[in-house]
Amino acid sequence: MSEIITVELDLAKIVFQLHGADASGRMVVRCKLRHSQGLELLEGLPSCTVATEACGGAHFWGWEIGKLGHEVRLIPPA
Repeated sequence: MSEIITVELDLAKIVFQLHGADASGRMVVRCKLRHSQGLELLEGLPSCTVATEACGGAHFWGWEIGKLGHEVRLIPPA
């Protein structure tokens, strides 16, 4: 499996939609996970950039994901 360097994360009330890409931008993983499962998956990844849309819960999840050693970027909704 290629090394994931970027993770796009869509936050929802019950689940995360997660999309991981390698250095060339090719999709490596795409999955739908509960919040606890999403944190477990991110914990197992090497440090990477995690991007998510800035919303009500994004700051909380950004802090939690940042504790795992990832760089978190909050993207303003457009």
